Amino acid sequence: MLLSNAQLYLCTDARRDRADFADFVDAAFSGGVDIIQLRDKRLEAAEELEFLGILREVAERHGRLWAVNDRADIAATAASPVLHLGQGDLPRPDARQVVGDGVALGLSTHDAAQLHAARAETDLGYFCVGPVWATPTKPGRPGVGLELVRAAAEADVRDGAVLPWFAIGGIDHRTVDEVADAGARRIVVVRAITEADDPADAARRLRGRLPELA
Repeated sequence: MLLSNAQLYLCTDARRDRADFADFVDAAFSGGVDIIQLRDKRLEAAEELEFLGILREVAERHGRLWAVNDRADIAATAASPVLHLGQGDLPRPDARQVVGDGVALGLSTHDAAQLHAARAETDLGYFCVGPVWATPTKPGRPGVGLELVRAAAEADVRDGAVLPWFAIGGIDHRTVDEVADAGARRIVVVRAITEADDPADAARRLRGRLPELA
C-alpha cells in the first residue's frame, strides 16, 4: 500500500477496556482502512511497543500501512513505516535523524500558514488539515471549519498536488460528505470506526463515500 493511494486513515487507542485490539484492527483493515495509527497517551513505552507489534503483524498481513504518533524513538524501535508529528513535537529534521530515510513523516496543520509551510516541506510524506470540527480526542482545540479544507484543495488545483493530505477532526458518517464536497479526498477518523458495533462495515461505508483519487 502506497501512501499516495491511501484515503481512509484511522487513529485508535489500544482498546485495553475491550481487550480486542488485534480483532479490531483486523476488522478495520478488512473494511477498507488504509492506515492505522496507534495513539494512546496512557501507554508506557514497553506497552506501546507490544501493541505496535500486533498492529504491524495485522497491517502486513493486509498489505496496509501503520503509524506511530509523536514518538520518533518508538517509531525507530518498532520499525514503523509512518511517523505522525504535531506542530509541537520533535522538529522534522531531528525526527528524520532518529527514524532514518525509509519512514514517511506526517504533520498536523491547523491554519493557513501551517498548511502553506507543510506544502513547501520537502521531507514530508503527507499532512493533515484540521480539526475541521472540535472533537473530544483533541480537547481544548477549536475546529478550524471547512475553509481550511477548501484552501488545501484550492492550492492543489492552483499549484499542483505536491503532497497527499487528509482532513481530520469530527469526521464521521454524518459529516464525510461535507468534507468531500469541500475538496478532501482523504480523511482521518476516530470514533466513526472505534465506536462502531461493526468496524469493518463502518470503514466500508466511509470508504464508499469518498471520491476516487484522480
